[in-house]
This record gives sequence, C-alpha cells and structure tokens, in this order.
Amino acid sequence: MSDNLNRRAFVAGTATAATAVGAALSLPAASYARVKAANEKLRVGFLGVGGRCQQHIDVILEMKAKGLPVDAVAVNDVWDGDFELGNKKGRGLYPSAKRCGIPEGAGKGQVSKDYRNILDNKDVDVITIATPDHWHAKMALDAMQAGKDVYMEKPMTRTIGEAIAVVDAAQKLNRVVTVGVQSMADPTWLAAHEYIAAGNIGHVFQGQTSYYRNYIGGQWRYYPLKKDMTPKTIDWDAWLGHKFKGVDGEPLGPTPDQMPFDRAVWAQWRCYWPFGGGMFTDLFVHQTTHLIAAMGVRFPGRVVGGGGIYLEYDGRDVPDVATVVADYEEGCQVIISATMCNDTQLGEVIRGRLGTLKFTGGGDYISGFEVYGQNIAGGPAKPKGADGSEKPVHVYKNEKTGNATYALWDNFLDCVRNKKRETMSTPELGAAAFSTVNMGVLSYRFGKALMWDKSKRAPKDADASWAAQWEARSKKRGTPNQIMGWKGGDKGSTVVAPDYQKLEGPWVGGKEPGQ
Repeated sequence: MSDNLNRRAFVAGTATAATAVGAALSLPAASYARVKAANEKLRVGFLGVGGRCQQHIDVILEMKAKGLPVDAVAVNDVWDGDFELGNKKGRGLYPSAKRCGIPEGAGKGQVSKDYRNILDNKDVDVITIATPDHWHAKMALDAMQAGKDVYMEKPMTRTIGEAIAVVDAAQKLNRVVTVGVQSMADPTWLAAHEYIAAGNIGHVFQGQTSYYRNYIGGQWRYYPLKKDMTPKTIDWDAWLGHKFKGVDGEPLGPTPDQMPFDRAVWAQWRCYWPFGGGMFTDLFVHQTTHLIAAMGVRFPGRVVGGGGIYLEYDGRDVPDVATVVADYEEGCQVIISATMCNDTQLGEVIRGRLGTLKFTGGGDYISGFEVYGQNIAGGPAKPKGADGSEKPVHVYKNEKTGNATYALWDNFLDCVRNKKRETMSTPELGAAAFSTVNMGVLSYRFGKALMWDKSKRAPKDADASWAAQWEARSKKRGTPNQIMGWKGGDKGSTVVAPDYQKLEGPWVGGKEPGQ
C-alpha cells in the first residue's frame, strides 16, 4: 500500500483522549437511565455479520432457545451475503437476517447496509461490532451515544487514539462495554494474578507468550474469494469508510480511487495496513490481554517491534514473523512473538525471582498453571520429586469447560442488566493490551522505539531516559521500590551480595574505600 494511504498510522496513535471524545458526548437521558429487569428481554443488533459474527449469532440463538430473555433483532453488513459460504449457514446481510428469524421485508431498522439505521432503532438494546478493525471505534462511539451497550470484537480499535476514546466514552456515558477476547472468560488468569500478587514467586520481571500457526496458503488467505463478490453485492464505498471521520479527524479509510475494489482486500483485509494491524493486533491481542491481566500491569513504558515478510510473498503488507518486546515501569518485561509459518509455540510463562509460573493446556479454556521453584545459585535448592525429577510447588487446575464466547456473552448481558461496567474483558484492559501491540506495529513500520506518555495517554519517540532511570536506581542500591503493590512486596527480588563485594568502590585520592 502506498504511503499516502497509511498516513493515519503514522500519527493516529498520538490523538489524546480529550481531543478524541471531546465535549460532544452527553447523556441522552431516558435510554441511559433505563436498567433492564432480570426477566426483560435484551434485544441485540449485529454490525458486520461475517464469519466471526456467526458465532455471536449462534450464542444469542442458543440463549433464546433455552428460554433466556434475549433476542437477535437486527443485522447490518455492506455485503448481500452468500448462503453457500462458511458452515452452510451463510454469511453477510440477508443470510444472517434469515438466521436471526427477521422476516423478509423488515424495515431498515432491522436489516440495513447502513449501520446508523440499526443504531436509530430504539428497540435495539445491545450492539455487537464484528466489522474490520477500521470501523470498530466509530461504530462503538456512535452506539454508546445512541444509548446502546456494546460487545466489540478484538482488537477493540485500529489506533491507540481510538482505544482511549472508547474508554473515555464508556466511562462518561456509563455504558457497559466488553472486548471479545475469549480467553478472558477463563478463571486461570485471575487465579494466576492472585497467586503472583501474594508474592509467591517474588518480584515478577518477565512474561512471554506466542501465537504460532502454519498455513501453506498464507495467513488469512484461507478466507475464500467468490465470483459473486462484486461491487454489485458489496457497498465498497461504504466499507472503505472514507466519507466518515475518525477521532483524529482523518477519514476512516482510503477512497475508491486510492483503493479500487479487490476481492482479496475485501475478504482478506487483515493482510493490509489501512484496515488492521496484521498479527500484531489480530493475534497478539489475545495473548497480551490475558498475560498482562495475570501479571498485573497495563500500559507499557517502552516498546520495540520487529519482524518482516520472510516467506509469504503474496502481495500482503503485514509481516509473517513478528515480535514485540514491551518494558514496564513496574520493573518487568513482556515478550510476544508469532509466525504463521511454524506451529511450535514458545509457551506461556511468567518468571519471578523465586519461581516460574507455566500455563498448561489450550483451547477455549486453558487447563491451569504450574509453579516451579528456582534453583538460585547460593540459595535454597529447587524442590525435587522422589525420583529426582523437578516437581511443581503449586498447581492450579481449571475445571471450567465449554464455549468461551458464550461465557463472555453471559457475563456481558448480566452486566448490562445490572449496569455493571466491570465485565470479564473491560475496555480499560483492552486499551492497554491494544496499545502495547499497536506500539509494536508503529515501531516495526517506522523503525523506532516508542515510549508511553502517561500525561497525554499516547506513544512518543523513545529517548535515553528509559535506560538512565534503571541505571540511576541501581546506583541507589538496596531494595527495589515496591511499585506493584503486591502483598508479598519484593521478597526474594533483591541481591544478596557475597562478602567479597565489600571490596568494591572507587579509590578516591588513591585511597582504598573505607580508609
């Protein structure tokens, strides 16, 4: 893609929340004051009814079949749809309307290629956003302003400024918003955080995670292209979004002249920068969200992103190998890595001075974690089994099974009924995870390290201050600051100097230290 199409990616992350949200947000009275009774039906509208959204429709229809007070009442998509795609249920506007039981001839408030018609429908209580990334923030902000609560797919936005704007709007308008990171339905991450926060593995200084796949056709090229995907069945002009302004005042996407209709761009949009962030924001967000939740950190202090297109030369913009290294002021680091050309994972691990926490299993629900003691040179020996093998000092087993998307929806709808903003996957957590990986995108693309500006809530170019602050702290010696607020403090995280270290120190005036 040409540079002029990607200018927003250079600067969008610097949009401040105050500018993004502005004074325009106000509480539209009646709809905001309404709290649904436990048995009153919640009516759901779906924006962007492609492949992923079919799973959301599945959940709502399953809940409805069980007699729960929820219904699927409205759908929006710029594509007419195809009943033969996917799992034979069909995707797109009209197949999805049929799945939801919306009668033929229903009004534009129920079936429309313009999402604003769905938001204008006062009978819609909850909005689901499963569009390409460049539409997430605009739709979420408009939905909240229209008095709707929002379930938005990950990544929650396309730029950092948009993520901050969504958080601010949800707080100001008191809307319930959840971000669709399925793993946050798993209690393992909270259990890990509680174990860590109690000081059981000492000061935590590193976490790692990965998302590796191996598909010969090229990542995201498995979304099929069909002959009947044409400008006659797809409103390409609306999908690009160039007529709509984002929180930074720039168009959401390129014009048709800049980006002529292309089936591959339409169906496989994650391969192209104007619409998403590749592996960084599509896959890294899953892993980063639950890992920082377990570690207890949020926005990073400094981020570097690396990678490249090393094997998949198929016209894509985004890399097929990528790694983000994020450092935090709490005194720890997170490493996130992925490739679409090999399926051997790095593994998910959190390292502390006294122990290592290893997550086990996989699927919708990870099976738990095991904690292994450290064999610290000069310290106590690592625990061993009777046969001399290493054994865990603590084991957490998650017994929860099932559909994580269903669990997220169940939690979200309960929060909507009770006007409780603290869902399993909050926008505040989502913004922190997204900002981390998106800083990796900016670092990779523009060849610079980035730091987080806490006052502006935006990234800035890195300087020497990051290394300087740690060197200055080292010179002070003693116990590291207990920044994390863990109950166990920094137990086990300090250096126990050997006796000979007493001989260190500068010789001033030719005299040995201490003389």
